[in-house]
Amino acid sequence: MVEVSEKAAAELKSLLVEQEKEDHSLRIFIAGMSCCGVQYGMSLENEISEEEDVVEEIDGLKIVMNKNDVEGLSSATIDYVDGPQGKGFIIDNSSSANACGSCGGGCS
Repeated sequence: MVEVSEKAAAELKSLLVEQEKEDHSLRIFIAGMSCCGVQYGMSLENEISEEEDVVEEIDGLKIVMNKNDVEGLSSATIDYVDGPQGKGFIIDNSSSANACGSCGGGCS
């Protein structure tokens, strides 16, 4: 199951209201692989496929994932960070292998 931090849930709810998209869900997905491991993506969507998607309701938010991505996202945590390098939502999945630099050249 995906987890959403309290800070991320509050920021996401605020974003949905600000953009007048209260009827939308947060779609999270596996965007690909790199030498640094799994790359994730997210978007706001209002279309859910009953055949292709899995929906989790967490703290009043709908989180949508394609059935093919569920296993790879099962231990993911969505958080919101605000620091010197910027602010935004992040997906952390400590169960996914992170082999950054294992290709010998580092990530670019």
